[in-house]
Amino acid sequence: MAFTPVKDKYRSKVGEVTLGATREQGGTRAYTITVGGEATLPFLHFEGEIPNRPVVALEVWDVAPADWNPCFEPFYGDVYNNPAAWAKKCVEEFGADLVVLRLRGADPDVKDASPEDCAKVVKDVLAAVGCPLVVLGCGKAEKDNQIMPAVAEAAAGENLLLGVAEQENYKSLTAACMVHKHNIIAQSPIDINICKQLNILITEMNLPPNRIVIDPTIAALGYGLEYGYSIMERARNGALGGDSMLAMPMIGNVGYEVWRVKEANASAAEYPGWGEQEARGILWEATTAMALLQAGMDIVVMRHPKAAGLIKQNIDELMVKTSYEG
Repeated sequence: MAFTPVKDKYRSKVGEVTLGATREQGGTRAYTITVGGEATLPFLHFEGEIPNRPVVALEVWDVAPADWNPCFEPFYGDVYNNPAAWAKKCVEEFGADLVVLRLRGADPDVKDASPEDCAKVVKDVLAAVGCPLVVLGCGKAEKDNQIMPAVAEAAAGENLLLGVAEQENYKSLTAACMVHKHNIIAQSPIDINICKQLNILITEMNLPPNRIVIDPTIAALGYGLEYGYSIMERARNGALGGDSMLAMPMIGNVGYEVWRVKEANASAAEYPGWGEQEARGILWEATTAMALLQAGMDIVVMRHPKAAGLIKQNIDELMVKTSYEG
């Protein structure tokens, strides 16, 4: 017998943001990626349109990461000191849709790389891969305010996604995105009110909503995942209910959060009942990402290639429209 699902009706939808620019658009990318646009809750195809699938990004650093688990060595060890080669490997070998370049070397406590050095790294990575590029600063506001305008200028026309803008430090990056025509990541500390207020502040500087991606801040499985999920869920419901200042696609740094917790890194010798470390870490990362996809995440930033592969497979399965005719 036929089954007819109960359908909710929504007033609005999530806005779309396009990343990257092809040669015809003034950039050098081989293709662009559009995220957002959902007119329903995640993967409920019977209820509304989901025009753009979530995408999977892999993380690249401009310096060799000193604190990454040794299990990453077989995958990235040969390219740790070459971010361009690292990015190319992520795309060509591991199938990343996007590359997220973290300028960790700009941190005064790491390498204190200059704005010119950072801009060169970005240009090298752009030359190595054809995918759209996300660029994150070092995480120190004072230094990021120096390097990110230089990065934005060096990559003018490429339509990058730059981050992060925060409530107390958003003006410099917003201005750089406006002048050089890039998109911005608006990051809030797991707080829906700050999330909305930051989007208002950025748009008041005349950067349009279709160039903003929300980073609501997430947590790993077992470390507050439920709270992060609830914030994303509220943002998605707000967007579908017509709140234009919450109607932006969302990004989450899953790999970064997962691979700094004990459960992903502790050895089997330390905790024999937990199983082998690498397999456990991969599943910890994939499980975290799978949950956040169900909350509405559009760009999932992963670290382990095998976890990224699991998530790409999961997205493929979730994007299949299911018939309810029995």
